Amino acid sequence: MIGALILGFVAGVLARVLIPQDAFRTMSGPASWGVSILLGLAGALLGYLIFTRGMGIGDDDIFDLGGIFGAIIGTLILLPIATYILRRTNKSPA
Repeated sequence: MIGALILGFVAGVLARVLIPQDAFRTMSGPASWGVSILLGLAGALLGYLIFTRGMGIGDDDIFDLGGIFGAIIGTLILLPIATYILRRTNKSPA
């Protein structure tokens, strides 16, 4: 459980640093950390589906630190999609 939270946080923070104009850039503090963790965990799941299930590479554990690269790539895919949807619907967080 702790490893999953660390994985989500690291992947979420790295993706938010690499994509500077995301919809969550105005957030700070615990809300920002929570969004980073949730984005990172969703990215880890997407990375697992793409690499392990789709391509057959990687290990069988979804939320372990060995899947950090897949989690980062998954989060880099999800973050622009989330930004687009939030800006399109005018529900960007304050």
